Amino acid sequence: MNDSHTLPARGARGWSRLAGALVALVFAALASGCGYNDFQRLDEQVKASWSEVLNQYQRRADLIPNIVNTVRGEANFEQETLTRVIEARAKATSIQATPELVNNPEAFAKFQAAQGELTSALSRLMVVVEQYPNLKANQGFQDLRVQLEGTENRITVARNRYIKAVADYNVLARQFPTNLTAMIFDYEVKPSFTVANEAQISTPPVVNFDKPGGAPAPAASK
Repeated sequence: MNDSHTLPARGARGWSRLAGALVALVFAALASGCGYNDFQRLDEQVKASWSEVLNQYQRRADLIPNIVNTVRGEANFEQETLTRVIEARAKATSIQATPELVNNPEAFAKFQAAQGELTSALSRLMVVVEQYPNLKANQGFQDLRVQLEGTENRITVARNRYIKAVADYNVLARQFPTNLTAMIFDYEVKPSFTVANEAQISTPPVVNFDKPGGAPAPAASK
């Protein structure tokens, strides 16, 4: 008699489990079709590529104190150039580059502007150094210079990977029907390095060598 009561109960539980499994399968299929899983994957790619950008920027920031200290030993070196590098580094490192920064366009713009200023200041420093034979012959400085050049190359590679990862993510966030998934789960478009910023970084620094104790400004070529 007890068996007659338990069989329907067991059957009900079995159907309940089956129904739950079917709902889970349907949800998984819908999630895959609407791009939910793709958002998860691309979001992780953006985070990973952004971490690499930060690692390379930090590597550059760690090199700068040694470069500045070496250059300071050169008599009559242009102090304005050193000051710009020091101030640009301080500004760049003062911005807390958290993972959430990539979701804040305004904060991201300030970060990339600060890094661009530091790139420009370092570029100017390297140009000015060419006017000082002792520094050019200093093996310690040359080693630091090679490390800096290598780091700048790594920054470029890391930035390009980040730009690609963000582009893939943003396409998914904008196109139909995955844009509906983006709205439902709050997957917003992420900021990237701008064309204007790239142009600023690639612009050669303007150097004035008409300074006391320094080399005269080179004649303009025609």
